[in-house]
Amino acid sequence: MAKILTITLNPAIDATIELDQLRIGEVNRQQNIQYHAAGKGLNVAQVLHDLGHELIVSGFLGTKNQMLFKQHFQAMQFDDQFIYIEGETRQNIKIAEQSGRMTDINGQGFQVSTADKQALFKRIQQCSDSVDYVVIAGSLPLGFGVDDLKQLMQILHIQNKPVAVDTSGKALTAAIAMNPWMIKPNTDELQESFGVSVESLEDQRQLFKSLNSQIEHIVISMGEHGVHWLHQNKAYAAQPPQVHVKSTVGAGDSLLAGMIHGLACQLSTDDILATATAIASHAVTQVGFRVPPPELLADLKQHTTIKTLSESDANP
Repeated sequence: MAKILTITLNPAIDATIELDQLRIGEVNRQQNIQYHAAGKGLNVAQVLHDLGHELIVSGFLGTKNQMLFKQHFQAMQFDDQFIYIEGETRQNIKIAEQSGRMTDINGQGFQVSTADKQALFKRIQQCSDSVDYVVIAGSLPLGFGVDDLKQLMQILHIQNKPVAVDTSGKALTAAIAMNPWMIKPNTDELQESFGVSVESLEDQRQLFKSLNSQIEHIVISMGEHGVHWLHQNKAYAAQPPQVHVKSTVGAGDSLLAGMIHGLACQLSTDDILATATAIASHAVTQVGFRVPPPELLADLKQHTTIKTLSESDANP
């Protein structure tokens, strides 16, 4: 198994409230509430841990509400290399309805100083030396701009580390320009960042061709329409099994973790994509995103359709 560093620059405490149906402007009674030490990089780390990998976690955390994260890191046996700064880590409220609809109210988070950034760059340079893969996932905190993201990625490039990035907006545009080893945007994020339609395989290929992309693994999630994986001038598609959607939180993070797991374990191309898609499909059936037990994972994989796409598929 691999040793993997995940970097979560803007973590959050997720309060997920389960309701039968959200009624705007009325009193709503919760059925359940769960608190998670969250943020996309930490979500990826949790799934990779469940798959048997060794994890180092880093990024920024506030000192005032760190206990939930400390407890989580201890329970998961993560090597904690976070930079702890003044203030509180943001809190997100997620309202999950029985229909599967999710309403997010995301907090803004702390302000990162120049000294905080320099401390992180130094920490990453030190702790990434021994890892096999690096994941940078999630949004950027206040005070940490796209140039800082590029500097962080440059540190990792100098060390020849395979870097997977999952972010959005200007951060996604900047990350793609740095040609990381892997990216995992969804179609909405690509359309928002580049202002073009990316619904079809041909649209997606044309976009990355126009960007002169040298990214080895482009993994594009399309919700219920599945996943496209562009790799070495080939394209693969996964159609997920039909499942009852309870919460979409962590599905994309589970997909990314599954892809890294499959590549790290040198699985076959079909098995990599089938495993990652099955893990992501299981994630939407629960509040949380733990990996399914082996027998359920095998059943989900059996009901996942994998195809190698040709030029004719891209040009219907």
